[in-house]
Amino acid sequence: MAKPDEGRNYLPLTESMFYVMLALLEPLHGYAVMRKVEEASRGAVAVGPGTLYGMLSNFEAEGLIQMVKETDRRKSYLLTAKGRRVLARQIERLEIMAKNAADAKHRL
Repeated sequence: MAKPDEGRNYLPLTESMFYVMLALLEPLHGYAVMRKVEEASRGAVAVGPGTLYGMLSNFEAEGLIQMVKETDRRKSYLLTAKGRRVLARQIERLEIMAKNAADAKHRL
């Protein structure tokens, strides 16, 4: 479990940010990230190239991801330890929200 204050300045993540970081638990290039985001979100989130590459650039500048491979013009990225901590903190937030939603559902 992440420390309560660790990564706080990055939270809450937008849905797009969450799914991109989730995809980057394994090394992927941009197009594969876009496909994985759409698949994982069951089509609810689609990230276009401009949005994705801006996000990847920002994540890399913040030390949340790193480029791990470049083949031809395809760059593959992976979450760093810092990125994993931020993602873990967001998952904890979502778990709390899901528990509260389940509790509230019984009162609807």
